[in-house]
Amino acid sequence: MSQLASHSPVRHALKGVREAIPLLGGYIPVSLSFGLVATQAGFSTWEAAAISLLIYAGASQFLFVGMVAAGSPLWLVVAMTLLINVRHVVYGPNLAALLPRSRHWPWLMHGLTDQVFALALTRLPQLPTPERFGWFLGASLLAWGVWIVGTVVGATAGETLTQRWPLLGEIMPFALPALFLTMIAPRYTDKRWAVALSCTILSALLLTLYGWSNVAIPLAAGCGALCFYTVKLQTRRRSS
Repeated sequence: MSQLASHSPVRHALKGVREAIPLLGGYIPVSLSFGLVATQAGFSTWEAAAISLLIYAGASQFLFVGMVAAGSPLWLVVAMTLLINVRHVVYGPNLAALLPRSRHWPWLMHGLTDQVFALALTRLPQLPTPERFGWFLGASLLAWGVWIVGTVVGATAGETLTQRWPLLGEIMPFALPALFLTMIAPRYTDKRWAVALSCTILSALLLTLYGWSNVAIPLAAGCGALCFYTVKLQTRRRSS
């Protein structure tokens, strides 16, 4: 009986939920901020919730709302959203090697975010293979659910909260950059990551200064990735 309990999918999912709770420290303020920004851009509460439900892509959602509000062509909005999310082409294969096969993955991959990926990449190798599916299910569903709820709360009560506490309105827009800063800061301990991240930041700044702000993020990300793999290849050649 105890052996059956130890292999319970529900227990594994609850374990994923428990271990993903620290992620909410970033998800909650960013989702609140998105809900507020979406309503200020003219979206209804339900439209903001639908964006978080269907797109669920953090920075891409802010870009999507901003471009739609500015009257950008639909094809450009879709193209830019896809460009920012192209990083998932890297995420997927890296996680695939750690996860068991299942017909449910096409649906569950919708719950893959930067933070869930970082946590899963660290945690999954430490878990027995039978526990990994349930763990990922719990972690990803918790993050997704909180993101949607936070969006609704931000859309309905964000304006009231910022009027009552004006400082909150100044802090919330910085929630997303702060979340990514906390994610990339530890990478500066590695030489290759330090060079790649510095290249990305510098490229984004230069593109923005020269009037290419609409494509600064994807182009800078491409420059950073190219820099990372260039340094990696050079290191391998020297070692061989």
